[in-house]
Amino acid sequence: MTTSRRIIGALAAAGAAALVLSGCVAKADVAAGAVFEVSSTDSECAVSAATAQSGALRFDVKNGSSQTTEFYLLAEDGLRIVGEVENIAPSASRTLTVVAQPGTYYTLCKPGMIGDGVGKAEFTVTGDRVTVTGEDAEQKQKAVDLYAAFVKDQVGQLVPAVDELVAAYESGDDDAAKTLFPQTRAYYERIEPVAEALGDLDPRIDYREVDAVAEGLDWTGFHRIEKDLWVPAQDALNADGETPAWQDWAPSTPEERAGYGDQLIADVQELYDYVHSKDFTAALDDQGIGGISNGAIALLDEVATGKISGEEDWWSGTDLYDFAANVEGSKMAFSLVRDFAAAQGEEGAALVSEIEDGYTALEDSLAAHGSLASGFVGYTELTDDDKREFTDLINALAEPLSQLTGTILD
Repeated sequence: MTTSRRIIGALAAAGAAALVLSGCVAKADVAAGAVFEVSSTDSECAVSAATAQSGALRFDVKNGSSQTTEFYLLAEDGLRIVGEVENIAPSASRTLTVVAQPGTYYTLCKPGMIGDGVGKAEFTVTGDRVTVTGEDAEQKQKAVDLYAAFVKDQVGQLVPAVDELVAAYESGDDDAAKTLFPQTRAYYERIEPVAEALGDLDPRIDYREVDAVAEGLDWTGFHRIEKDLWVPAQDALNADGETPAWQDWAPSTPEERAGYGDQLIADVQELYDYVHSKDFTAALDDQGIGGISNGAIALLDEVATGKISGEEDWWSGTDLYDFAANVEGSKMAFSLVRDFAAAQGEEGAALVSEIEDGYTALEDSLAAHGSLASGFVGYTELTDDDKREFTDLINALAEPLSQLTGTILD
């Protein structure tokens, strides 16, 4: 992981240098933001209006459901994710801020955070395309370009890492595959929101068994391979704590391993092709720096919704590798927009300081249990106090980080 971490550091430094050049960063030159109230319940996803003018839009989501919920703004095809906010506890509220270009979108809530969701409704954005002009436009574009370079680098390293993992898995060299598994996943975990925005690609690559079953999907990807490598005991339960591990499952035959391995290679190649396409460039340009900051938020949500509970890597117990990679990716995205937030007066500067302190505290706590370079302890070795400390630190960082996009787009 040394090469990857060196590139992350270099890109972060380059991003900071590029942003500092602008001195005082002006406020986002976008249309006046509109605020929409979203009520999420077990059966509805009610948005206060179904139309908006292009520009910065804010969705204030209140969870009236009995379950933890998510809110999505989807593209016209109903699959690609334009913006999302996850892990909204019952009675809690979260905010999603996005820059929306003219077009047709869909809003959707997902109580329980699985399945097809509820209340999918058309949301129309009218007006002119949003462009950023003024003295800081060039610096904002540099931030977007640097984030694109980071994503391409991570996916570029993911491709050969997956090839190596699959070769070991298909040949039956399970010891080698077990060593490679968490290290390979780190490249993916740093940029996971990019794949999540592509509809069914992330489910094919990274769904857990319980999620695939809940949504009626074929189960493929990393976690299918994981279960073959760490075969559960006959009396073990799946990640839902209810379903027997061996129900509708058996270790893959060599032929089945070849199929799952080749499918993962093909899906990762599809991700590689996308991040090197004009569509990816256009998507990043449309969202601008708001898209980068939302990526930082989404990656921390990934930690809160799966890694801290130990549900992500249920059979291998390698959750702390994913945890650390999510944090690295989140911090990288934050580093590219921090100066825009810091330029928003005393409140912006205070927010940046609080976020930086939050990352430092979380990294220090992770370091007590290992590192991506040297390896982490298994999840089962964490004590309840360890998990409680992680949860408290994640929550402490998530609160100011959730304000980041709104601050830089003010």
